[in-house]
Amino acid sequence: MPLADAPPARSPATLYADQPLLATHQLPVEGGHVLHIAEWGSADGIAAVVLHGGPGSGGSSFLWRVFDPALFRVICIDQRGSGASQPTGAITNNTTSDLIGDTETVRRHLAIDRWLVAGGSWGAALAIAYAAAHPDRLSALLLRSSFLARPTDVDAFFEGARFDTLGPTADPAFLAGLSDAMQSSDDERVHRTAITWWRHEHSLLGDPAAAASAPEPTGAALTRCINRYRVQAHYLAHGCWLSDPPLLARCARLPLVPTLILHAPNDRVCPPEAGELLRAALPHAGFAWIAGGGHDPTHPAMVAATVSALDSYADRGRFEPAAAGAEAR
Repeated sequence: MPLADAPPARSPATLYADQPLLATHQLPVEGGHVLHIAEWGSADGIAAVVLHGGPGSGGSSFLWRVFDPALFRVICIDQRGSGASQPTGAITNNTTSDLIGDTETVRRHLAIDRWLVAGGSWGAALAIAYAAAHPDRLSALLLRSSFLARPTDVDAFFEGARFDTLGPTADPAFLAGLSDAMQSSDDERVHRTAITWWRHEHSLLGDPAAAASAPEPTGAALTRCINRYRVQAHYLAHGCWLSDPPLLARCARLPLVPTLILHAPNDRVCPPEAGELLRAALPHAGFAWIAGGGHDPTHPAMVAATVSALDSYADRGRFEPAAAGAEAR
C-alpha cells in the first residue's frame, strides 16, 4: 500500500485529535461471543490492529490516537468479555487461543492482507502470541510495556497486596482463589475483592499514598472493574495459556518485519526485565527505554516515543523511536 505524505514535524509528539469512527462492527464468533470492533482513521490508510491490555480492559480512544488518522486505518478489537463485546465479563470459551483466533477472524472479515500489530502490557503478550501463530500476516510489530505472563511476573505484580480472605499472594492456591472470588455469587465478596485489587493496582501505577486515599470506584465504574478483574483473574489462574511454549520461546517464530520494543525502566507492573528479555529474544527489533514512563501509556514520554515511532513507520517504513525521554539502542 502506498504511503501518504508524512505529517508536519511536531516536538514533542503528542496524541492526535480524536475524530469520529470510520465504522463499528458487532461480529459473532464461536463460543457465544460477539466482538465489538472499532475502526478509526482513513479507510485507505495503512492497516493496523491495536490489542488492548488487561486482559479484560477493552478499547479506548487513547489506543488509536497515537496513530496519524490521515495515514492509518486502525482496528481496535474489544476482546472476549471486554469493553463493549458481549457477554461482558464472560469467561466461558475465553482463552488466549480464542483471542488469537478472533484476531485472525477480524482480519479476514475486514479483508486485510497484512497489518501492523500493536499492543501494550497484556496486549503486547497477545500481539507476540498472534504474530507467532500468523507470522505471514504481519507488516510490523510495536510492543509497549510488555507483559511476559511468567509466574514470576504475576507474583511480582501481586507482591504486597492484601486480600483478606485469600491468604498470602505467594501461595500457589492464591490465583485460583482470586478467580473463584471474582466469580462468586456473593456480591459483597466480589466488591471487596475488586476494590482491594483496584487499590493495589493504582499503588503500582502512581503514588501509593495517593492511591490509598483515592475514592473507591462506585456504580458503573465499579461494575467495569468487576468485569475486567473477573476476566483477568480467569486468565492469570490459567497462566494466560502461555506456558507451553512460553512466550519468549514463541519469539523465534516471529517474522523479520519492522519491530519496536518500548519499555520504561521504572515500570512497576511489567518489570523492566521483560523489556530486556524481549530485546534479547528479538535481535532484529529496535528498543528504547522511556525515562520516567512507568506503566502509564498516557505519560508524555511514552506518548511521544510511540507517536514518533508510528510517524516514522508511516513515512519511511521503519520505526525510529527518537523522542524526548527515549534512549534508543
